[in-house]
Formats: sequence, structure tokens, C-alpha cells
Amino acid sequence: MFKQAWAICKKDLNSEIRTRYAVNSLLMFIIVVISVIRFSLGEEKITSEMNAGLLWIIIFFSTSNGLSRVFVSEEERGTSLVLKLTACSQSVILGKLIFNTILTFIINFLIIFLYIIITGLEIKNTGLFSLIVTLGNLGLSSVLTIIAALISKANSKATLYPVLAFPLLLPLLLAAISATTLTIDGAPFGSISGEVQMIVSFTIVVVTASFLLFEFVWND
Repeated sequence: MFKQAWAICKKDLNSEIRTRYAVNSLLMFIIVVISVIRFSLGEEKITSEMNAGLLWIIIFFSTSNGLSRVFVSEEERGTSLVLKLTACSQSVILGKLIFNTILTFIINFLIIFLYIIITGLEIKNTGLFSLIVTLGNLGLSSVLTIIAALISKANSKATLYPVLAFPLLLPLLLAAISATTLTIDGAPFGSISGEVQMIVSFTIVVVTASFLLFEFVWND
């Protein structure tokens, strides 16, 4: 299973390297959005709560746009049938999840890097901030991967994706924003332990449910 999953992930990575569809479009989206926020704020100093909220809003919309094509592209190219014949459903979901996770980390690294440079954000506890971003990325990629599978055969893919993603990701986003606010202010781990437990539990539940239900979605 793991060998097939890694082969699927490598296929998607090679395809993205050749086309650079997601990376190029998202890079422009990220630069434009962060620049608009910076020019809108001017010289006004914003609070850590606003910084955390704006950062995760950008992350949510960027990843929603970038990760939606992981199954849609298979349907558009007509390669989904080949995957069904050559790989088991668990390998497919695992390979797509690994690819989406890698792409999520690349996208969000660019977002945070540009956000810090453009807005001058100062993070007092970078270690815990990195931990929250890492856990949040895992949660985002797990939810967005299974949603991409659900909407891949629908007619209104672009409309359905954010509509389905936002309610499911709301608990994760609220916990991530709260924890990010505290890490920007330099709070210790004890202050964010509840949020960390929530994000980890949320991700485990979503990944487990995805592996249990994906076979029915994939073979429908």
C-alpha cells in the first residue's frame, strides 16, 4: 500500500512540477492578498488577534484553491479509471493526502514568509508558532483531501469546495487562530495545550474517517 501511495504522490508532484498550475496561481494570489492587506492597514499597528485571524484566512482560501484539483484533475484527464484498476483505494487516498500535505506546507511557508516581511509581524514564541502551523497544516490537508474526492464528480466543483470545507474546518480554524494569537504574544505551551489537543484530535478523527469512507466515494 505504501509503495503504491508514494508512486501516486510522485506522479502528482511530477505533474505539478511540469505545469506549476497550483504554485504559480497561488503565488500571485498570496502576493496580491497580503499586499492589499498591507496597503489597507497603512501605518496602523494591528493586534495579535487580527494578525492571527488574517493569517489563517489567507491560509484557508489559498489552500482551498490549491488543493481542490487533486482529484478533479484525475477526472478531467480521464486517469481516475486507471488508478482504480492499478491501485487500492487506501493507496490512492494516502498518496493524495501526502501530496496535498507537501503542497500545503509549501504554500503556507510562502504565505507566512511573505506575511512577516510585508506586515512586519513579530512572533515572540517561534517554536510554538511553528508547532501550531504544522498541526494546522496537517488538519487542513486531511479535510481538504477528502472533500476534493467528494466533489470531484460534481458539476459545480468550484462552488461546492469552499462551501463544504468552511463548516468542517471551522473548529480547526478557531483553535488555530486562538493558539496562534497566544504564540505571537509569547505565551507558554500550557496556555495553548487545549488548542493543541483539539487540533490533534480533529486531525486524527478526519484521517480515520477518510480511510474508512473513501472506498465508497472512490468506487461510486
